[in-house]
Amino acid sequence: MPIIINLDVMMAKRKMSLNELSEKVGITLSNLSILKTGKAKAIRFSTLESICEVLDCQPGDLLEFHNKE
Repeated sequence: MPIIINLDVMMAKRKMSLNELSEKVGITLSNLSILKTGKAKAIRFSTLESICEVLDCQPGDLLEFHNKE
């Protein structure tokens, strides 16, 4: 998939565990894990907003596009 999820990078920079982020964002650990591993097919803007608030980052810090050329 050409969209790369850098959630693990931002979590490491903020020294935050998956469990802690899950609690603060209010989504299940399994859904957050699916997102972190890049297996998610979609993300709600409200979820993206919550993650950005908790990690104090921009959506572009979490999402990256790589063209398949």
